[in-house]
This record gives sequence, C-alpha cells and structure tokens, in this order.
Amino acid sequence: MTEVGWVCLGLLGVTGALCVVRVVRGPTMLDRTVAADVFVAATVGAIGIEAAVNRHTTTLPILVAMSLVGFLGSVSIARFTTRDDRPNEHPRKKTQA
Repeated sequence: MTEVGWVCLGLLGVTGALCVVRVVRGPTMLDRTVAADVFVAATVGAIGIEAAVNRHTTTLPILVAMSLVGFLGSVSIARFTTRDDRPNEHPRKKTQA
C-alpha cells in the first residue's frame, strides 16, 4: 500500500475512534446520531481507499448499501427530532379563521 493510502487510513482510523468516543459520551441523542453518521462515512471512505489501492470493484455494492443506510438513518432521525408547533392538528386540515 502506498504512503498516501496509509496516511488516509490512519486519519480515518482517528476519525472512527473519535466518533466512538462521541457515541459513548454524547450528552444528547442527536450528538450520538451525528457521530454514528460520521462513523459510517469514515467507514465508507476507508473501504473506498482500500478498493482504490488494491484496484478492484468488488466492494462497490457494499459502499452503495452503507451510503444508503447512512443517508436514510440521518434523514429518519432528522424527521423524528423536528418539533411541530401544532401537535393536535392534522397537517392537511385547513384552519378556519
């Protein structure tokens, strides 16, 4: 493996370790979710670097699946953490003035 590959994998390893610390110590659930999302992104980057260095495309389906899971996880957490100003009103129901 080239020196650039080792440096990139080292930096992604440090990123992964810091994300694990944030997941364990995060004060809120949103902090833990963001750390988990960054961890998935770092893992996708590490697998991509490994595929580029070894010049193969067999891990491409894994990269696509992990990216999709990370994206859907972030969107679903963002969807459920938003607050609604009118909790008792149906969103499509018109209010009368």
